[in-house]
Amino acid sequence: MLSDSPAHPAPHELSVRSQQDMALIDAALAGDAKAYAELLSSYRKPVSYVILKIVGNADDAEDLTLEVFTKAFKYLANYRPDFAFSTWLFRIATNHSIDFIRRQKLPVQSLHQRDEENLPLQVHDPAPNPQDAFIRQERIDLMHKLTNVLPLKYARPVRLRYFQQLSYVEMATELKLPVGTVKARLFRARVMLRALLQNSRAAI
Repeated sequence: MLSDSPAHPAPHELSVRSQQDMALIDAALAGDAKAYAELLSSYRKPVSYVILKIVGNADDAEDLTLEVFTKAFKYLANYRPDFAFSTWLFRIATNHSIDFIRRQKLPVQSLHQRDEENLPLQVHDPAPNPQDAFIRQERIDLMHKLTNVLPLKYARPVRLRYFQQLSYVEMATELKLPVGTVKARLFRARVMLRALLQNSRAAI
């Protein structure tokens, strides 16, 4: 583990992009979930490209991209602006992709339905008071923002399940997929969202 972060270089020593990145990183470390979402949105495509070149499978690359950002956000305080933020991300992406390839022969962990209750994404609330209603709306808005950065195949099940309150059978009909596939994608989406929420320190 790296030691406490030294002072940032003087602003004039950083490129415009690096200054923008550092502003977002500082905001993220201060607990701003929107800053995490903006970092993810800015670097998602180049990181995904790096991963795809290593693993050679678009679906795997899509999943691994979110895992890389989850890991990067977890250790964001360790980033040093001595080199570009993209370079730091690409190093994490490369190492994570290599680890993924090494794990391919390991058995896949089973899905547990009870995991759904561990991620409070439900948006239905019978009769909140005004303060609770405001806080809840803030949470819902944040969930929408974080859901928007997920790959579409994971974002759609989240929207159908938690924002439209559809059953698994209804979701399967809407998505034209087997119920088992729908559950698997929703499970994967919850893992990604939970990690993003925890790393942003949002009180969801």
